[in-house]
Amino acid sequence: MEKAEKKKFFYSFLFPALFVSLLWVIHGVAYYAKFELTPFGILPRSVSGLKGILLSPLIHGDLNHLFNNSVPLLLLGWALFYFYRQVAFKVALWSFLLAGLYTWISARTSYHIGASGLVYALFGFLFISGFIRKYIPLIALSFLVAFLYGSLIWGILPWDKGVSWEGHFWGLFVGLILAFFYRKQGPQRKEFKWDEDDEELGILPNEVIQPKESEIVYHFVPKKKDPESGD
Repeated sequence: MEKAEKKKFFYSFLFPALFVSLLWVIHGVAYYAKFELTPFGILPRSVSGLKGILLSPLIHGDLNHLFNNSVPLLLLGWALFYFYRQVAFKVALWSFLLAGLYTWISARTSYHIGASGLVYALFGFLFISGFIRKYIPLIALSFLVAFLYGSLIWGILPWDKGVSWEGHFWGLFVGLILAFFYRKQGPQRKEFKWDEDDEELGILPNEVIQPKESEIVYHFVPKKKDPESGD
């Protein structure tokens, strides 16, 4: 791996790692201080619950909840910053805010906490972006994301009352919308370009030019005379 590639790999992992580290610090401090953070989550359609749009992704109910969000945040976050670094901060910020906002507008009247909405937004963006851009490396990434986290799709269904399926749904929705919105920015499929001289001559890319029959010159190898045959 070249030095530039190592640097890109490191910085792509840096921001997701810092964010996840922050989640663990907040949870650890609250646990040892015996401080209840749930009231800082999203409480839909209430003024007091608006603060949860900013704070709820930082709050988790227990270690299992935190761990289940930490791993995909690291992997999906790294993929976002590595492959889509030109729009990564925009996508991460809007995913963070909009998933929470839509949850506040439409979810059940209960406290909604956790970074699951952000996880679903990153999943949705990475999954659909490769197909929209029709770029082979990104399509491969889309299939990989689907293989690793395709089961997340079941989280948008209201099966478990203890899970904020609304946050999952809106996170996925936001990720898909952002993929379409930023489809013209970031990595794109490479298009073939040809010189103006070729264009003026009417030569298309990858076109094979066949010579006219009158322009074909045939080369003959003279046959050597056989001294015995007398030719």
